[in-house]
Amino acid sequence: MPRKQWRRTRRQLRSRQAWRVRLLFWAGTLLVGVSATALALASDQAGYLFTRAVLDRPWLPFLVTPLGLLVITWLTRRYFPSSEGSGIPQVIAMLDGADEDKQREVLGPGTGLFKGLMIVLGLACGASIGREGPTVHIAAAISYSLTRFGSFPYHIRSRGMILVGAAAGLSAAFNTPLAGIVFAIEEMSRSFEARTTSVIFLGVVVAGMTALALQGNYTYFGTVSTHLDALDSVGAVLLCGLVGGGLGGGFSSLLIHGSTHLRGLRRTHPFTFAIACGLLLALIGLASGAATYGTGYEQAARALAEGDSGGLFYPLLKLAATVVSYLSGIPGGIFAPSLSIGANLGGELAPLLPSAPATALALLGMGGYFAGVVQSPITAVVIVMEMTDDQSLLLPLMATALVAQWISRHLCPRPLYHALADGFRRREAAEKRRDAGS
Repeated sequence: MPRKQWRRTRRQLRSRQAWRVRLLFWAGTLLVGVSATALALASDQAGYLFTRAVLDRPWLPFLVTPLGLLVITWLTRRYFPSSEGSGIPQVIAMLDGADEDKQREVLGPGTGLFKGLMIVLGLACGASIGREGPTVHIAAAISYSLTRFGSFPYHIRSRGMILVGAAAGLSAAFNTPLAGIVFAIEEMSRSFEARTTSVIFLGVVVAGMTALALQGNYTYFGTVSTHLDALDSVGAVLLCGLVGGGLGGGFSSLLIHGSTHLRGLRRTHPFTFAIACGLLLALIGLASGAATYGTGYEQAARALAEGDSGGLFYPLLKLAATVVSYLSGIPGGIFAPSLSIGANLGGELAPLLPSAPATALALLGMGGYFAGVVQSPITAVVIVMEMTDDQSLLLPLMATALVAQWISRHLCPRPLYHALADGFRRREAAEKRRDAGS
């Protein structure tokens, strides 16, 4: 090692400020792992309690769900309006030129804590939402909030810690460390930042190991063992890619246009709108036999393990319930519901390829639909591969994701999260102009 570099390294090792920054960073990633685990356990319990409560009481959601959405809407508007929705669009918006005051508001510790509580409450009242996207928001808030306690380098403070939190949050939520890194690069930043890459890697490792220590070593959907013959692979890729991409692109368009066109109604009649969304969710739940409430994890796991898709209408009803839940404006993500929709969609396509295992179609359907929704094929492939611990269908899964992305882009030219982030920026700019005018 050159003498000059050795002296610089020795100064860094002796620097109290440098060690303060390191300790803050490690403490933050540990806290991300703990928070992701706490949210996972609380969310699972909330969903279980609601499902158990409505098992013999099909009328209960008509009371609990509208009332729950009403309470969540009031609390969100009153205290932390930036916590609504998935949270990933807000994090993306904070990466791209937001001022520090807005970053402190959107990525404040209070926003993260509140969002976690509202996710649990939303699942407890039957909303079709996931916790994984919100975990990204919560983790980014934790990481960014730590920068006020130490002299972090500018590129780490302004973008690096947000990316670290996002990657570590997804990694801890799904137990998918590689997917967390790919997600930060492909979806969150849409660029490769060499200066923050090692920091992202370290954050993912620490947060992931913390979650593993608390939850044990597990695979999100268990180990899926399936296969496809070469001839069946071609048909399965085209089928799942075309249908998954088309339905995923349609879902994204509904969210984007619905968020734009219903924004005025939500602003002028927020509580009436929340009650209407709650009643609609109860109707969809009744039509599905209570299958559309919650994250959809059990339905996805069953489709992957047994090829049991739960009926032709489940993917469509689950899609409708997820759209209604998101447009209601409550905090809640779309990751888990999208995976459930995709897995069951693939299972429903299995009869069109009688020689192909239904479990293989479920896995490709999951990857195809998810890639159609987020239009990030690498992230979709890595997440599905790590969640199922199955690499035997890696090439068909990659091909399916690429076909799905191509189809989705014709229906929804702008990727979902980035379109929603643009909408968030426009709303913030409009509110700033109104405040200035008043």
